[in-house]
Amino acid sequence: MILRDPVHGLVSFESDEERIVPLLMDTPEVQRLRSIRQLGVASYAFPGAEHTRFAHAVGAAFVMKQLVARLRAIHDTLPFWQQLTTDRARDALAAALLHDVGHGPLSHLFEDVLPGTAHHEEWTSRVILDPSTGVHRTLSAHDPAMPERVAALVHGEHPLAYLAKAVSGTFDVDRCDYLLRDAHATGVRYGLFDLEWLLRSLRFAPAAEGRAPGLAIDGAKGLPAIEAFLLARLFMFQQVYLHKATRAAEWMIRKVLHRAVELIGAGARLDGTPRALEHAAHGAPPSLEDYLALDDHALAMTLRAWESAKDAPLADLCRRVRVRELFKTLELFGEQALPDGRAAALEVARGIAQGRGLDPDAYVGLDVAEDTPFGAESEPLLVVFAKGPARPLSDVSFLLARLAGQRLTRVRLVFAHELRDEITSAVAGS
Repeated sequence: MILRDPVHGLVSFESDEERIVPLLMDTPEVQRLRSIRQLGVASYAFPGAEHTRFAHAVGAAFVMKQLVARLRAIHDTLPFWQQLTTDRARDALAAALLHDVGHGPLSHLFEDVLPGTAHHEEWTSRVILDPSTGVHRTLSAHDPAMPERVAALVHGEHPLAYLAKAVSGTFDVDRCDYLLRDAHATGVRYGLFDLEWLLRSLRFAPAAEGRAPGLAIDGAKGLPAIEAFLLARLFMFQQVYLHKATRAAEWMIRKVLHRAVELIGAGARLDGTPRALEHAAHGAPPSLEDYLALDDHALAMTLRAWESAKDAPLADLCRRVRVRELFKTLELFGEQALPDGRAAALEVARGIAQGRGLDPDAYVGLDVAEDTPFGAESEPLLVVFAKGPARPLSDVSFLLARLAGQRLTRVRLVFAHELRDEITSAVAGS
């Protein structure tokens, strides 16, 4: 198979071990990813951000293909039992393609509102391991034990540490693709980094006797490349993933879904509700079939149907989302961003909404977004040198030493646009 990709150019999967990728691409579960946007509602802020998790999955598999080639160029330094065999490479390619196959609609926000349901990683495992899925049948047709191995790899579990971290780690194929792809689609340049040079700079880290090594970076060549990679992720969070319009839209949709779940759980009937949401509202975990019936298109139709709901706030919020009448935000800084300050600001905003005849639970809220760009992993990427011991990135990089363990936090009040002047005056002036 040969494809053209806006990020990686010519993408091909033609060798015997690579043929698992096009076979998996043709399964219903992977094709479903065509109907789930990679960045959810980010297109409200960045009109080009309409790319799908399907395109990202193919891109991640292609990055894995490049990584496999690089690892094979240097794996002769390892004992034979630690080298990258055809079966291991095939498993890695499948895991890279399938790492998001269990994702729900609208990026990550949907999994936050289904009561009692699992996160997308668990749904991914179910898709891979359930005998009824096309993904499982395709994997098991090649090797009955392959689904178990691929599911473990998706969770970063493998006897070869370097392969496990390639699927889920500080530097993995998922991040390598989504940073470049999201930067391209949004039209920003914050997520760009030199992938080719970064792959070329990879080495094997020293390992204890009898254990497989992890991945490392050549200190003489690769340090600027890995710095750029990690800083790109930080900048994309600052400028794209935590953009105020995106976060406001996400807050509104979460509120819609939470309110719908409460209404259904209390006995209300909402036309157009998907079975997965209906069951979850009544405390029954959705079946895999019902969960996979959810995608961005299905959810958009649901919100459109709920515009006719008897619950006025629910109907109004759904209409506002559709026509992009997004809530406004006010970012809190200093003492106001601390827990007590947040609570006080929220109370002021709720009082203003109530005074204007608006339900404060539906029209005012607090959005707290957090991320640790570097340093959260228990096994950070090492830097190796021709002489001397391998060292953690934060020991040899001035930039990353300052960034290590730091938490990026954005605290914002979210409220209906008609409340903007009053809330801004009351909160900002307090």
